[in-house]
Amino acid sequence: MSDLTLEELDRDGAIQEGIAAVYGDSRADFLRKIALGSGALLAALASPPPAKAAKSNDQTILNYALGFEYLQSTFYTETERVGTVAAMDQEKAFWARTLGAHERAHVKILKQVLGKATVKKPSFNFRGNTENEEGFTKTAVAMEDLTVALLTGQVPRFRSRELVAAVFSLLTVEARHAAWARHIAGFVPVAGTRDRPKTLGEVDRFVASTRFINTLVPRTAARGSPRFTG
Repeated sequence: MSDLTLEELDRDGAIQEGIAAVYGDSRADFLRKIALGSGALLAALASPPPAKAAKSNDQTILNYALGFEYLQSTFYTETERVGTVAAMDQEKAFWARTLGAHERAHVKILKQVLGKATVKKPSFNFRGNTENEEGFTKTAVAMEDLTVALLTGQVPRFRSRELVAAVFSLLTVEARHAAWARHIAGFVPVAGTRDRPKTLGEVDRFVASTRFINTLVPRTAARGSPRFTG
């Protein structure tokens, strides 16, 4: 649904570092060039980390989740700022503004929980997808699906029962976001009766059949480069 890869989007490499901290370097390298909305990326984030990378504490996992909330909140905020949301019809504009407000609230919640341990907000390159309705809508679907996948993979790993309950409440809201975004974009909101985590072997086979986008967008100004980046 989105042509953006993590390597292109994550300009500072902060999200990739978060993946490495939670899943290990091999998983982070594996995901770097995968398209943001691909089934391979979603499955890899929803599946358990390898045993040797499963030592992350609650704080590390929360900061990992915060990185993706930064990503989403910045994406929606920038789309509103450049006027794309204002140009949408009433239903789509309401959807976009509501999800943006929710993601900004999620950032505040996670920052309050983390306190002084909160990681800094990274920079993102949305490659112009905030500047047109079609690019924005498709990327929004990919981001919402992505956040559901990563929370699904991490909720069982929290040691604190209180955090499990709190993060699970974020997961259910993100799942509602994903269904709403899919409806807006014209996709089936709920494809199956349950989300089944995939094994790394299944992910490997899927990736083998996927055409990856490997060309990076130069960080210097160039023709066709986006006017706005988060």
